[in-house]
Amino acid sequence: MIRSIELLAPGGVDQFQLARRPLAPPAAGEVRVRQHAAGVNFLDIYYRTGLYPLPLPGVLGVEGAGVVEAIGAGVEDLAVGDRIAYAGAPLGGYAEARNLPAARAVKLPADIDTRLAAGAMLRGLTVQMLLRGPRPPVPGSTLLVHAAAGGLGQVLTRWATRLGFTVIGTASSEAKAQVAREAGATQVIVGRDADFVTQTLDLTGGRGVDVAYDGLGGAYLRRTFDAVAPFGLVVNVGQAAGAVPPVLVTDLGKRGLALWRPSVMAFVADVPRYRAAAADLLGALGRGDLTVEIGGTYALEDAGKAQADLEAGRTTGSLLLVP
Repeated sequence: MIRSIELLAPGGVDQFQLARRPLAPPAAGEVRVRQHAAGVNFLDIYYRTGLYPLPLPGVLGVEGAGVVEAIGAGVEDLAVGDRIAYAGAPLGGYAEARNLPAARAVKLPADIDTRLAAGAMLRGLTVQMLLRGPRPPVPGSTLLVHAAAGGLGQVLTRWATRLGFTVIGTASSEAKAQVAREAGATQVIVGRDADFVTQTLDLTGGRGVDVAYDGLGGAYLRRTFDAVAPFGLVVNVGQAAGAVPPVLVTDLGKRGLALWRPSVMAFVADVPRYRAAAADLLGALGRGDLTVEIGGTYALEDAGKAQADLEAGRTTGSLLLVP
């Protein structure tokens, strides 16, 4: 019997239940993974609340890492005992063990800790998409990163800084601002209600940033347009502060802005692209070009608390569930 956290219905964390169910042998093309840890992400919250549909009851979780303990027919490049990490569909990370398509399982180099990989995959692949993917910033760019002390914000700030970009971050408190500075932000705008537009323009000599990365959504997205230089790029990668409002094309055209809302799940759905991006991410971790902070570790049965802490903004860095 395998313990997992099942979501019974869309809603709050009270819709989670601890379940014990048998796990079938891996099917052809699958491996069974005994999980050392699973990541907790805002994407999981979007599934929990029903923003993204999910067959119910269902097990959340889109990233994790562990050890292969069984192999289905036709799997040739993995062996029992291999340490692997994964991200993307199908969901099912909030569990002691799970079956996983072998194409999702990425072997871990000896110098990368399994739990670290579990908290690095989804955010790391998101940042790889943002900084090296279809719309990378050009050399010399100045970037605005909202929530720069959060799990995604820290990884984005660290990797962007190592690539030579200048990062202006925002943070809700001075304690989180210090985290953002340690991640590499040159300047941090502090306060949930701070006038980040005026301060960003002041910090850039009135020009604005070249690219703004917004994981907050809500009212922040429309305000962010005004902090970006003419013909710059606004990237919306989440809505932690509320639903993303409708955007008029004419609002962008006034200053020639471009708006991009990429989906990391769509990005990694293509297996060759996923594996190439994962190799880039693991290489950066192995070389020390990128570091990932594990901001909190929770027991599997405390998945609700982990999500509640993340949703309330009480955490920094990546969060893990440990079976």
